[in-house]
Amino acid sequence: MSKVNRRSFIGAAGAVLVANIPNVSEGQSGQAQQAEAAGKVEDASGEAFAEARGERRRLERGAPVFVRDVVGTGPNSRLALRLGADTSIRLGEQARLVVDRLLIDAGGEITLEAGSMFFEKQPPGRSSTTKVQTSYGLIEVRGTRFFAGLSNNVFGVFVEEGSVVVAAGGGKVILSAGQGTDIARPGARPTPARPWGQARIQAAYASVR
Repeated sequence: MSKVNRRSFIGAAGAVLVANIPNVSEGQSGQAQQAEAAGKVEDASGEAFAEARGERRRLERGAPVFVRDVVGTGPNSRLALRLGADTSIRLGEQARLVVDRLLIDAGGEITLEAGSMFFEKQPPGRSSTTKVQTSYGLIEVRGTRFFAGLSNNVFGVFVEEGSVVVAAGGGKVILSAGQGTDIARPGARPTPARPWGQARIQAAYASVR
């Protein structure tokens, strides 16, 4: 990955330290219970945390996740989330994600601040819409499986199943199954939809699994 692209992506997201993550205290647990539930952790390896209202808690399998949490991972870490009844998200290392809004059975809004993710909504044919905001552009999702994040030194989006609309830099592209797009930097337009090679697809998936 080039230094310029990495600095651009991480800088746009802001820095969050991951070391020395404390366990949830009784006070933190009480505050978390007052927040709106978004889902739970399905799996975690390495460093995984959630941060809200200036407090940080370690995330382990089965831990709750709430709306407005900043969910993140450390180096060489992975995190799998279940949001609502039908949405799963897998995060790669050094990722940051915020659940901005969750509408049960009707989509929601999340922000991918840094890193890479794999998004899956079941069943694929549902009409609900989820919006994923990134520093590179907006991804509008309708019942699908797709990857979004750093790939080949750019921000890439690849659809495995279903379709998404990627809007960035005043341009827009619609991706169907097997197609991807690249955004070179924040403010740039997405490239036209085109198939990704198998090696690139496998590398993208490996970064979040």
